[in-house]
Amino acid sequence: MSQHLSEQERIRREKLAELIIMGIEPYPAALYPVTHHSGEIKQLFKGEENKADFANVCVAGRIMSIRDMGKACFAVIQDSSGRIQLYIKRDDLCPGEDKSLYDIVWKKLLDIGDIIGIRGYVFTTKTGETSIHVSELTLLTKSLKPLPVVKEVEGQTFDAVTDPEFKYRQRYADLIINPQVRDVFVKRTTMINTIRDFLNDRGALEVDTPVLQAIPGGAAARPFITHHNALDVPFYLRIANELYLKRLIVGGFDWVYEFSRNFRNEGMDRTHNPEFTILEWYTAYKDYFWMMETTEQLLEKVAIATNGTTDVVVGDKTISFKAPFKRITIFDAIKEHTGIDVSKMDEAQLRNACKQLNIHTEASMGKGKLIDEIFSEKCEASYVQPTFIIDYPVEMSPLTKKHRDTVGLVERFELMINGKEVANAYSELNDPLDQRERFEEQVKLMERGDDEAMFIDYDFLRALEYGMPPTSGIGIGIDRLCMLMTNQPSIQDVLLFPQMRPEKWNEGEDSEQV
Repeated sequence: MSQHLSEQERIRREKLAELIIMGIEPYPAALYPVTHHSGEIKQLFKGEENKADFANVCVAGRIMSIRDMGKACFAVIQDSSGRIQLYIKRDDLCPGEDKSLYDIVWKKLLDIGDIIGIRGYVFTTKTGETSIHVSELTLLTKSLKPLPVVKEVEGQTFDAVTDPEFKYRQRYADLIINPQVRDVFVKRTTMINTIRDFLNDRGALEVDTPVLQAIPGGAAARPFITHHNALDVPFYLRIANELYLKRLIVGGFDWVYEFSRNFRNEGMDRTHNPEFTILEWYTAYKDYFWMMETTEQLLEKVAIATNGTTDVVVGDKTISFKAPFKRITIFDAIKEHTGIDVSKMDEAQLRNACKQLNIHTEASMGKGKLIDEIFSEKCEASYVQPTFIIDYPVEMSPLTKKHRDTVGLVERFELMINGKEVANAYSELNDPLDQRERFEEQVKLMERGDDEAMFIDYDFLRALEYGMPPTSGIGIGIDRLCMLMTNQPSIQDVLLFPQMRPEKWNEGEDSEQV
């Protein structure tokens, strides 16, 4: 195996062997009594004013740099809250005549990347940097693989590896060398907790629904298929949790929600990942007008919680999440951006309109898909500021209640931000006979070759026949919302472990892609 190791990896293994020979355990099992974290120390230490509070601190972290000064050295360690400088003096670690422990172990056998624990007192250097004077040092983990080369310029950390293959595949290393990456995922958690608090404070109930489903319902998408060995039947990874949450509304809950991990066997790009997180909630006795107002309130609160303001910088734009948001019908949006009124067109006329607009179509596309293609190609990118696109044609929305005023439309909105859909919401269809007809239309589309058309869920129809109260529901893409709130250009940047092509591993050497 050693023949495939780099020179640095071989040297580190040799150091590991020396440590073991010297009786130093490189991976001790005992609890290490951490009392402080670097961020806390740097924030709270005030020098002479409170130095007694920091006279005996115990900190653990990864060595990020070492500056040898002979009988002493400076080092920087990184823990979960940041980095702090250490001052390590040979006479403090080895007060007797024998200095070999310092000269051999701490000076020659430690490497950048090793995890250590230290005890000492906090002080301020002559240059004004809060540091820890080390009195005791313990090796907690020997690192056998060197970190990628890093450099710091004016407080910003840069890594020598710019290939996204490295960043996404070895996220653990990316998090170590790029502290700003950690901040993205801290913000993501803040965002999710803010949403959860918003809903809980208003009386919503968080629930769990099945990931393995016999019918992949609730959305128009291509599912992943698996097999249930015990039942000997095919199952699908859920593409949405909508129909299960509506069953709970039938069962008597007034407001339910779920952060749902969904799976769609479709393309991958900077805004799509086959595994993604969506928030869905359903509220009885409400409609899509109420849902628009509630969504505005929620996103305004999320922006303030994650960024301290309703104005969020996204790339070279500033997006305002201050309510209220603009509203425009999908037909008006298409007319505004193409000059074509599609509101009265049949399927043949829509195909001609697509041809006129140089939009590619497939024979399997019905009216709904054709209108969706026109909007996606010619309108969607124009909506940078939060905008509700409302009142969709019935063909595009098989689970949505018919419009109360206009025949042929449904009470639906999609929220567009920075040129992408972030949320989709309805006044929910609760007429079981109408729902059955809509499902049957989807089957006809499936027979034409539309592999994203919906299946008929007969159990859901049975649930509707018991009676579902007037209900409004919404799905919010958590990953896309996180992209906006953290100013990240790709969905892979807000997923800790995005899907990638599997690696082929050869024993004793780094992997390669299949």
